[in-house]
Amino acid sequence: MKITGLKTLVVNAEMRNWVFVKVETDQPGLFGWGEGSLEWKTRAVVGALEDFEPMIVGEDPRNIEHLYQKMYRQSFWAMGAIGMSAISAIEQALWDIKGKDLNVPVFELLGGKVRDRVRMYTHLGGGDMKAVYETFAVEPLIEYAKSVINKGYSALKVVFVPYSKTIEGTKKVKQFAHMFGKLREAVGPDIDIMVDFHGRTTPAMAIQYINAIEEYHPFFCEEPVRPENIDSIKMVTDRTKVPIATGERHISIYQYKEIFEKNAVHVIQPDLCHCGGLWAAKKIAAMAEVYNMGVAPHNPLGPVANAVALHFALSTPNFLIQEDMLTDVPWRWDVVETEITSKNGYWAVPVKPGLGIEINEAEAKKHPFKQEIIHSNTIRDEDNAILDW
Repeated sequence: MKITGLKTLVVNAEMRNWVFVKVETDQPGLFGWGEGSLEWKTRAVVGALEDFEPMIVGEDPRNIEHLYQKMYRQSFWAMGAIGMSAISAIEQALWDIKGKDLNVPVFELLGGKVRDRVRMYTHLGGGDMKAVYETFAVEPLIEYAKSVINKGYSALKVVFVPYSKTIEGTKKVKQFAHMFGKLREAVGPDIDIMVDFHGRTTPAMAIQYINAIEEYHPFFCEEPVRPENIDSIKMVTDRTKVPIATGERHISIYQYKEIFEKNAVHVIQPDLCHCGGLWAAKKIAAMAEVYNMGVAPHNPLGPVANAVALHFALSTPNFLIQEDMLTDVPWRWDVVETEITSKNGYWAVPVKPGLGIEINEAEAKKHPFKQEIIHSNTIRDEDNAILDW
């Protein structure tokens, strides 16, 4: 069996563009789908996928690790988020091909299932960017949260950490704690609440914010500071009692090394569309298992990414919970054909070979590429200085 080519398909889902890749083979009707969606870098990822095509054409798609090594090592230059997203998409498609060729679901090739269903959580407001990132008042916060719970979820994520300078006064800390307290009161003690700091704060402020909400028992606090400095993340972890998570902006197994060596967090969050794909994520999870860390993969992306995450979760013992954004656009499931189902905040075990999902290319082409909202241009301090969003 040989790879004969790859095709990219970009689908605009309002908040972001989905980047799908189709890896084709010389076996009639046998191909695989992957996803490398990377916000605000859509055209760059498509270009990287085109650059990788001549490296894999003529190769046997079943030799997944071999092809990963070829793309990663023979590229010479270290891969950044763009290159790794392209590699991830291709790698996922290779697993899809192998599962179809062997007539088994992909999770069976990853060691078999270790659980019978996969717990999910979602964001407030679905695909509404302002709802997700700019809900800073109590009433809409509670309204959005109850809407999530009414869909059957027992866990949700909020992103109402104030946009912060290096040091802030007590006003923002008190407002943040007030909102979280009202949210906990509204949803009760049995709903798990994750707080995404989105790298908006420094260690000094993250410690104050987290300590101010400790009594309300967040499930974890995500990316409390920008991810580049592991010592800064470790500082927050050491000075707070709430579980700390990071990892969505770390790519490749090598970027996780320092996190593990320093026991910097309690939960890691690799994105299977950016970290190198399924097998790379399994390696990262195996390293995390040694350090007693849970794995809660990042994934606010498209339906192929959902399928990939499902197979990972089913086969990974230290998996914790899976992010989704299943209500971002009303036509989300029109562009794919799948038997993958979710109910009451859980995904069921798929039975179809491969990833269990196919792109309806005709439907997908009804939503061509559009420039995403450049959200970061709007986040400025009162003196017009740029802040992390």
